[in-house]
Amino acid sequence: MQLDTPISELSRVGKTTAARLKLLDINTVADLIFYFPFRYEDYSSVKNIVDLQPNEAVSIHGKIQLIANRRSFRKRTNVTEALIGDDSGVLKVVWFNQPFLIKALKTGDEIYLSGKVDETGTQMVSPDYEKITFARKPGETIHTARLVPVYHATNGVTQKQIRFLLSLTVPIFDSLEEYLPSEIIKKYAFPTLSVALKNIHFPDNDKLAKKSRERFQFEELFLVQLAILLSKKEMDNSAGLPVAFIEKLTKDFVAELPFKLTDDQKKCSWEIIQDLEKPKLMNRLLEGDVGSGKTIVVALALLNVLANGYKAILMAPTEILAEQHYKTMRKLFLKQKFRIVLLTGNKREIDGEKLSKVEILSKINFGEADLIIGTHAVIQDSVQVKDLALVVVDEQHRFGVHQRKSLMLRDNKGLTPHFLSMTATPIPRSLVLALYGDLDLSIIKHLPPNRKTIVTKLVGEAQRQDAYNFIEEQVKSGRQVFVICPLIDPSDKFGYKSVKQEFEKLDQRIFPEIKIGLMHGRLKSKEKEEVMQKFLNKEFSILVSTSVIEVGIDVPNATIMMIEGADRFGLAQLHQFRGRVGRGEHQSYCFLFSDNWSELTQKRLKYLESCSDGFKLAEKDLELRGPGEVCGVRQSGLPDLKIASLTDVELLKKVQLEAKTLIEKKEISQSLLNKIKQLKLAMHFE
Repeated sequence: MQLDTPISELSRVGKTTAARLKLLDINTVADLIFYFPFRYEDYSSVKNIVDLQPNEAVSIHGKIQLIANRRSFRKRTNVTEALIGDDSGVLKVVWFNQPFLIKALKTGDEIYLSGKVDETGTQMVSPDYEKITFARKPGETIHTARLVPVYHATNGVTQKQIRFLLSLTVPIFDSLEEYLPSEIIKKYAFPTLSVALKNIHFPDNDKLAKKSRERFQFEELFLVQLAILLSKKEMDNSAGLPVAFIEKLTKDFVAELPFKLTDDQKKCSWEIIQDLEKPKLMNRLLEGDVGSGKTIVVALALLNVLANGYKAILMAPTEILAEQHYKTMRKLFLKQKFRIVLLTGNKREIDGEKLSKVEILSKINFGEADLIIGTHAVIQDSVQVKDLALVVVDEQHRFGVHQRKSLMLRDNKGLTPHFLSMTATPIPRSLVLALYGDLDLSIIKHLPPNRKTIVTKLVGEAQRQDAYNFIEEQVKSGRQVFVICPLIDPSDKFGYKSVKQEFEKLDQRIFPEIKIGLMHGRLKSKEKEEVMQKFLNKEFSILVSTSVIEVGIDVPNATIMMIEGADRFGLAQLHQFRGRVGRGEHQSYCFLFSDNWSELTQKRLKYLESCSDGFKLAEKDLELRGPGEVCGVRQSGLPDLKIASLTDVELLKKVQLEAKTLIEKKEISQSLLNKIKQLKLAMHFE
């Protein structure tokens, strides 16, 4: 048996079981070994039958004196009853709907039973059992009479199956090569790999289980940090095109803006411009709350790149967002007369002139385009940009790894273009370090002073009609409204509002005189774009949608965000929805509706009422709901964490310190490098 042995080759694993284990991401012996329990049942107390206490979780060791099945016609269930005896007495045991047990358990069999004694102290109901055989002696149990591991399972895969398969792998634990540095093992008193694996799956006591868990939590984050820092080191050693800072042009450009830059915008712009001047590659993340003014910061970077005679690409996840950037940049760079191209699946134009695909590609490939703005269409092999110095990606988590790499590895005389990512999702610093440790970070923390605060209200059912009346008044004044629902179709199971139900209700009963649009995730990309474009064109006044409405899209005329089932969303996501309004001159509002009036839900939603700082809201989400709710861990480049938590800030600090120290010492062993290489295959950050 090796680590890469397919799980299907283990004893008692057929095609069906292998397919079910695959649902748990268990495909090989290595996957199984590193599939950790999430808790333990403490059945380590083994007592004589005479000493059993009511409602006690305990184990007994005895012999089966009698076992038989009977049918309970009143409850229509199969009942298996047994009498188990030891030297001190006899205990009755009952199992429901497991008639097959009488084939596995026979009178005279020596067994362990683990479970809860009933309130009378004379019976156990549905305990776990384990036969004592030649191969399984007392003290060698895996399902009973010990600290028993409990794993996340799936339909058709039992806890016993997982534990049995793991017991088969124990003999190879000692042959596994240690990859954690010995000084770290010594410093934190961690068990070695082989000992930690034995004690996390089959611990003799809680202390050993806890210490093994601590080792694997540290290890998981440590490997991620090493992978990120090595990636960053590789980037730091990559050559980029040095872009000279043109001071007078930049100052004149800023002076002519119709608004004053905030201190944060100035600081972030200067960080980026300084990076561009260096001959090494820039790899930076520009993070800013909704409406914080990231676009002008990007424009200042583009100004210097294009004025130096180099080319740039600005990539957006959707056609509407790309077109919005195109219009904005054309307006900003009107005086400079830069040649700006829009290239999406459906639109191709340069400086407002519509061209065919062949014509637009010819312009780009022959260097007649300075700034190419588009969707994934800009990374087609047919698009060749000479002297490409900067690539900007808006909402980088929306693009796959291969798309982003394709942008960064363009043939550019042996040089890689500088890379600037943008995100409107405020991410707590602890998560930024964990998720984007390979990127330098620029944060626009404060909103421009002219932004009006969006009035946010948690609306009770008694005030619902008042909210509808207010919405109707706003629409009559020429304003527009977003309505967000958590589901597409009705769900009896959860009772949450669906877009289809809400659309029908608003369209037919509440606002029959108002034109209403519908958008959800099952629509094709082109259909979503068309719906959004109609809303932008004011062809309807209310848009009922699921969470698919795009980050960053400007609808200046929209002044109300109404969210049904608000308790279903994280605070960070609710804040993103709220940021769809308040982009014009008019006062905007966000109404939160929820059928869940639990104390925790109300406290959480009330916090949104009083707080408009996306970073504080993200921190609160991290505290209350975990990292996945803040930024979508899977989207952000991190593999699924099996045992560690990104909310453990103290552990993150330790891990980052040790990872940096090890890289500075340049003492990474081959076994550790191999482990990092395996991890990188599961990660998708650059």
